[in-house]
Amino acid sequence: MDILEVRNLCKRYPAFELKNVSFSLEEGKITGFIGRNGAGKTTTLKSIFNFVHPDGGEIRFFGKSFSENELDIKQKVGFLSGGVDYYPKKMLKTITSITKSFYREWDEKAYEEYMKMWDLDEEKTPSQLSAGMRVKYALALALSHRAKLLILDEPTSGLDPVSRDELLDVLMELCGRGVTVLFSTHITSDLDKCADNILYIKGGRILAESDIR
Repeated sequence: MDILEVRNLCKRYPAFELKNVSFSLEEGKITGFIGRNGAGKTTTLKSIFNFVHPDGGEIRFFGKSFSENELDIKQKVGFLSGGVDYYPKKMLKTITSITKSFYREWDEKAYEEYMKMWDLDEEKTPSQLSAGMRVKYALALALSHRAKLLILDEPTSGLDPVSRDELLDVLMELCGRGVTVLFSTHITSDLDKCADNILYIKGGRILAESDIR
């Protein structure tokens, strides 16, 4: 069973259109999603998770229709698009407390390990963190509720090389446990290290899909 199936996804804007985007993800694989800025990467990822309402197409997670099972599916999926920029004046521990209340399988031990690995201080607020540290915190939240699928939009953007390597190591370890990852990036060296498959989008269309391992 494919973890994620996207069929003929469409989204129309006045100056841009996603055109029948289709692909699927296998369990335990890392898929890199590449394309120039404005090619449709972020629109695709947000449409998949209904942050942007698509104009057409079918999306299935774990064999189930997303539109009919959205709440249950979101328990099993971690989504990241940039760093945490909400509640800029609240301490991280407060934001974490709010976030984990939404998840039935929150893993406090994993959360603490990620916070320690990335030197994140729960007494600080997002406004006191650099852009890279906000991304790390967002990743700690996304990785701590035992998600079966991670959808990550430019997760390494703003990270220093050491932190980027740490993240890629974490993703490969998770895939070894059966977690599936879809992440967009413009840093091709990330793909060389960890990706099993590549999706290439241009002008709102998927132009290529290939295995690289």
